[in-house]
Amino acid sequence: MSTGLPFPDFLSPDVFTLPIFGMEFALRWYALAYIVGILIGWRLIAVAVARDRLWRGTAPLDRAQVEDLVTWMILGIILGGRLGFVLFYRPDYYLQNPAEILMVWQGGMSFHGGFLGVVVAVIYVARKAGAPLGSVADLLAMATPPALFLGRLANFVNAELWGRPTDLPWGVIFPGPYAQDCPGVAGLCARHPSQIYEALLEGTLLGTILLIGAFRRGWLRTPWLTTGVFLAGYGLSRFFVELFRQADAQFITATNPMGYVIQVGAYGISMGQALSLPMIAAGLVAIAASVRRRPS
Repeated sequence: MSTGLPFPDFLSPDVFTLPIFGMEFALRWYALAYIVGILIGWRLIAVAVARDRLWRGTAPLDRAQVEDLVTWMILGIILGGRLGFVLFYRPDYYLQNPAEILMVWQGGMSFHGGFLGVVVAVIYVARKAGAPLGSVADLLAMATPPALFLGRLANFVNAELWGRPTDLPWGVIFPGPYAQDCPGVAGLCARHPSQIYEALLEGTLLGTILLIGAFRRGWLRTPWLTTGVFLAGYGLSRFFVELFRQADAQFITATNPMGYVIQVGAYGISMGQALSLPMIAAGLVAIAASVRRRPS
C-alpha cells in the first residue's frame, strides 16, 4: 500500500503562530473553519429572512433575532460538541480527569453533541421570539453544510480522523506512527481520505440540495421539510463514510479490530453509525410529516 499519495508536507494545523509575552499563541485551521463556517451560515440566514417570498407569509425572525440565534448557536456548538465528545467517545478518561473537560484547545469535539446543543438553542430562541420552531430549525439546517465542509477540510489538514487502509490510487499516506500502524501492511500504509469524503457529501452535495430547495423550490414554505432533508442527508452520508473511516482508538481491541460498538458475529456498526441512525429516522419522519401537511 505504499503507492498512495503522500500527505502534503506544507500543511500544518496552525494558520500562524504569534509570540506574545514569552508565550506562543496559534490560530488553528480547525478554529478558523468554525469561525468562517458560522459567518457563512449567518449570512445565508440573513439573506433568507430578508426575502418574504421564500416564506408562507413573513419570515420567522427579524435581524436582531437572527443575531440572537447565532449567539446561542455558537454556545450550543461549543458546549454540546465538547460534552458530546466527553460522553460519547471518552467517558472513562474524563471521569478520571474531569479538569480536562473544559480544555477544548486540546481537541475533541463531537458533531452529534454539537447538534444536540444547537437543538437546545433553536428551541430556546424560537420560544423567546414566538417564532414557529420548524421554520427556525429550517434556517439552521440550510446554513449548516458550509461549516461541515470547512470542518472536514480542517480535519484533513490536521491529519486526523482518517480512514481505513486502502490500496486505491487516491489513498493518502498520513504521517504519524498511529496512522502507519496497519497490521499486515508492509511499507508505508495508505488510508482512505475519509475527511474529504465527508466534506463532499455532508458539505457540498447536501448543502447544494438544501440551498436549491430553500431558494428555488420553496421548501421554506413547508416547516420541517428542510430540517428533515438535512437530518436524513447528514445521517446517511455519515453512515456511509463510516464504512471507510477508522474507528476511534478507544473502541478498537484485539477481539474487536473494527471498533464496533454494536456487533453481531462478524458484522457491526461504529459509534458514528449508531449516533446517525436516530438522525436518519427523525429526518424521514420530519419529511413525511411536512409533506403531508404541505398545501397544494
